[in-house]
Amino acid sequence: MKILNLLLMVALMFVSTSAFAKVVGKEVEYKSDGTTLKGYLAYDDSIEGKRPGILVVHEWWGHNEYARSRADKLAALGYTALAVDMYGDGKKADHPKKAGELATGVLSNLDVAEKRFRAALTLLQEQSTVNPEHIAAIGYCFGGAVVLNMALRGVDIDGVASFHGLLPTSAPENADVKAKIIVFQGGTDPFVSKEQMDAFKKVMENTNADYDIVIYPEAQHSFTNPGADELGKKFDLPLVYNEQADKDSWEKFQAFLKTIFQPEKN
Repeated sequence: MKILNLLLMVALMFVSTSAFAKVVGKEVEYKSDGTTLKGYLAYDDSIEGKRPGILVVHEWWGHNEYARSRADKLAALGYTALAVDMYGDGKKADHPKKAGELATGVLSNLDVAEKRFRAALTLLQEQSTVNPEHIAAIGYCFGGAVVLNMALRGVDIDGVASFHGLLPTSAPENADVKAKIIVFQGGTDPFVSKEQMDAFKKVMENTNADYDIVIYPEAQHSFTNPGADELGKKFDLPLVYNEQADKDSWEKFQAFLKTIFQPEKN
């Protein structure tokens, strides 16, 4: 009986410990060419050992709660995620005009963008919870353009995923794409024309990229962001959340991660 009671106590302690395990999120700062970048690191502290790391690149609004929520979701899946700051000093936009200015400022100078991306990559790889050999990056809207351009610039990571992202239509000369690529796009997204999509596919083919594109015919821009409808109405923009496309793209993305991180199991 004493042995049985002891086993029950151990079992209850295990259940109690598991019940209180949670995603840890913390503010982090790092630098690139003297610019302070303010990110958010998330991981599950109940998991022992190192695990793959994932960079999360924000929409054109800047490093906000939506980007952090995606980092938290990835942490809950067993990854360590870093929501990055591509604008510097944690800048955020509260109006499309400002967002456009910030996004254009980065995308028009991809050398600076790459330095900031690599600074975030280094920070993530240095984390005690991260296996530095297994890294991926995801991006939304502006962030999609960032991660795709980083792949075209040969940043050595396992994979990148773009959600309703802006699509590059050119690549550096002699581009050496190391990352596997998956793109989730809305079929009625007015920010990406058929001509742009065709040009992007040509870039993928010309660089011999390992890529896949998933189109959601009825989805518009920002289809993964539950706050898209409110922002769309506020600023009269074609931003529309699509629950079905959001869930399906997230499931396919998880499968993509398991593929690129094999033989690790998550």
